[in-house]
Amino acid sequence: MSGGRVRIVRGREWARPVRPVRREVLSVLPELEQGRPPLLFVPGFGHGAWAFAEHWLEHAASRGFPAYAVSLRGHGGSEPAPEASLRAYAHDVVQVAAELPRQAVLVGHGAGALVVAHALARYPARAGVLAAPVFGGWGTLGAALRRNPVGTLPAFWGGRLRLNRRQLFSPELPETVADAHLARLGRAGRRAQWRLLFPGALEPAVGRPPMLVLGSPDDRVVPATALTRAARRYGSAPLLFPGMGHDLMLDARWREPIDAVLDWLVKEPASAVVPV
Repeated sequence: MSGGRVRIVRGREWARPVRPVRREVLSVLPELEQGRPPLLFVPGFGHGAWAFAEHWLEHAASRGFPAYAVSLRGHGGSEPAPEASLRAYAHDVVQVAAELPRQAVLVGHGAGALVVAHALARYPARAGVLAAPVFGGWGTLGAALRRNPVGTLPAFWGGRLRLNRRQLFSPELPETVADAHLARLGRAGRRAQWRLLFPGALEPAVGRPPMLVLGSPDDRVVPATALTRAARRYGSAPLLFPGMGHDLMLDARWREPIDAVLDWLVKEPASAVVPV
């Protein structure tokens, strides 16, 4: 497999194709081409590509990685899609990844990690990174109900899931900055949001790419047990960043997790991911 245009197409995709939409893709490219694979960042529900444009895109590019972030349909500057499904979100990721000049590393955050996990069954990525992954299920939703019942309950009836400052950020992040980020949050499609209640089984990733799972033991969205379970799914242990909130890419110490991801891409799966 070579190039970034290889993808897996299933019979269902032919029989019931996902409706095409206009997608927002933000990018920052390194000043000098170093032959490193592009990174495609996929935000979680309610977030757009802007969440990675704040810090991570520019930082990744400064270290030689072409960096892209997509807003899933109905998010950010992409076309509205109130009834979008999880399948449609995965389709968005595969389509954008297939248009990149080389095979990409897919980086999903929050419920975007679940989208990436589904996309990996259709796109032969160079590697996968799951940051603070929300794979759904009653354990994760039970934790959300305990910590934020007012913001969580409407989601059970198709309403908007509203996460609060304490769930997303550490106390280190100034309140004014946190509130500005909260004001930019949107909502996911109702059908996709419902899939967090009944996530179902995940298909194996195409080609078994190297996988990294990272998060914080102090995340008030993803319980520590769920983080460990997600990492074990890929035969590893999670890389932890104590003291950080759920939104690792926006929190006060945002540099630590992205540097860890880039270091991992350079050092750990070097033979498969980054030419040396």
